[in-house]
Amino acid sequence: MSHISLEVNHKHFRDLYLCFCGIHDCEPSHSFGPAIRPNYLLHFVIKGKGNYYLNDNCYEVKENECFLIRPNELTFYQADKDDPWTYVWVGFDGEMAQKYLEAAGFCDDRLVRQYEHCEELKDYVTQMLSYNSLTQANELKYQGLLYLFLAKLAESSDIKVTTEHKNENHYISKAIEFIQNNYSNYIKVSDISNYLCLNRTYLTSLFQKYLGMSPQQFLIQFRITKAAQLLVETNLSVADISRSCGYNDSLAFSKSFKKIKSLSPTDFRLQMKKV
Repeated sequence: MSHISLEVNHKHFRDLYLCFCGIHDCEPSHSFGPAIRPNYLLHFVIKGKGNYYLNDNCYEVKENECFLIRPNELTFYQADKDDPWTYVWVGFDGEMAQKYLEAAGFCDDRLVRQYEHCEELKDYVTQMLSYNSLTQANELKYQGLLYLFLAKLAESSDIKVTTEHKNENHYISKAIEFIQNNYSNYIKVSDISNYLCLNRTYLTSLFQKYLGMSPQQFLIQFRITKAAQLLVETNLSVADISRSCGYNDSLAFSKSFKKIKSLSPTDFRLQMKKV
C-alpha cells in the first residue's frame, strides 16, 4: 500500500481553497470511517473498485468514476477485497465550492459520476504534491491547480454553463420539461431541483424572475390545467383525475382546483357541459 498526501493549513482565499490532497493505492478491504468531514472531498478512482456508503445508500465506485463527500455528512468507504481501488483525492472548501460542484454535475441525487480522464486529474494532484513547502507562491499554485481541476470536471458535465442568461433559461426550460413529463407522478419541488442539480432556493428565484411564480405554484397550476382538460374531455371520476394529475388525496386536489378555478371539479365539469 502506498500513500502520499499534503495538508494545507493556510486559507487566504474565501471563494475556493485547497485543504488537502493525496494519492492512495489501497490494500484489499481497506476502509475509512465512519467519519464526518468539515469540508468537501472528491475521490477519483484510477483503477480497481470499492464501495461508498452514505446514509442508507451504498454506491459501487469503479475505475474512471468519482464520488463526492460533503461537509457534515457521515460517510464510510471501503476498497474491494479482490480488486482494491487506487484513488486520488482533493479536499477543499470556500463560499463558491458548492456552486462549482453543481457546475461539475454533482447534486443530492448525483454524488457519484463518471469521469473518463481520471489520470489527467491525477497529474494535477501530483503537481500539488510536488509543491510541498507552504510558501505564498505555492499557495497560488495550489489555487490555480484547484481551479483547473474543477474546470475539467465542469467541462465534462452534462449541465453546460454558457452565459448567465442562457444558462438560466436552460434551467427554466429543463424544469418545465421535467414537470410536463412527470406531473402525473407524486413529484415535489425538491425532485425538480435535484434533477437539475440546483439549490432549491436558487431554482425558486429563477421561477420568480422569469415566470413570476414559484416552482410550487407553477406545478400546481400545470396539474390543475391538465385536470380541467380531463374533466372536459373524459368521463373519468374526480378521484381518478386527481391521481392522474399527481394527487394522492382527492380532497387536497379539489381544494387546489377550487382555489384556481373558483369552482369544485364537479361544478366545473357541469358548467363546461353547458357551454
